[in-house]
Amino acid sequence: MKHLLSVLVIALFSISCVSNKRLNYLQNLPGNEPIDLNEFIPYADVEYEYILQPFDVVDIDFASSDEELTKVFEYQGSRNARGGNGGASGGGDIFYFTGYSIDKNGMVRIPKLGLIKIAGLTEEEARKKVESEINEYFKEEVFVRLRTGGIRFTTLGEFSNSGTKTILKNRATIFDALAMAGESNILAKKNELYLIRQYDGGVKIHQINLNDRALLASPYYFIQPNDILYLQPMSIRQVGDANNITSTLTLVVGILSSVLFIVAITQD
Repeated sequence: MKHLLSVLVIALFSISCVSNKRLNYLQNLPGNEPIDLNEFIPYADVEYEYILQPFDVVDIDFASSDEELTKVFEYQGSRNARGGNGGASGGGDIFYFTGYSIDKNGMVRIPKLGLIKIAGLTEEEARKKVESEINEYFKEEVFVRLRTGGIRFTTLGEFSNSGTKTILKNRATIFDALAMAGESNILAKKNELYLIRQYDGGVKIHQINLNDRALLASPYYFIQPNDILYLQPMSIRQVGDANNITSTLTLVVGILSSVLFIVAITQD
């Protein structure tokens, strides 16, 4: 009987405990080339500039020595709305009410210029294209500024604050996104974070291991606008309510107490 109890104790605690290897970020995992502290880690050799997609919203601002000339290319009231911080807050696009929406064909409609295709271009390429179109019509040079409303992304699953977020930066890492979404649940599968990323004409699902220090050199270290991050729960989530490890351990203690009580009365 004592042997049986020992087995039960070991079994219950084994299913309720989570190894630090599954909790700690940025470890040197077996099979990978070790990365030492203070070692320089170059970024992955990939193109980080975001490619504009249909249904994106961009802000296009115009500047010229002739202020009346620039007003020709703006919708009535858009400048006042921009100056009054008319953009959305929270996870919305800050330029939704004042910017230019790219339609399903990749076009933006600009007053006087009509439709211009900018989907499939980087922000800088789109800026140059719009500026070139404008300067074909006027002797007075017009300068253009074109940008997206920061990096908007969505988090789902085992985050403390899931939802759509916006980082007002031109570049942000996966850890910037995790920090904004809240520290992940202790029972989340940090070695299986799914990154759903939009590409021209479709999406791809990438799997990221947050436990792996090699992530710092990964092409997915930097997030892009419209990324979706999905963090799965561990199987242990089925034990207890899984909000935290304390609840699971409480359940384990309760089960052990019941088993010991039953054993005690049966022996008597």
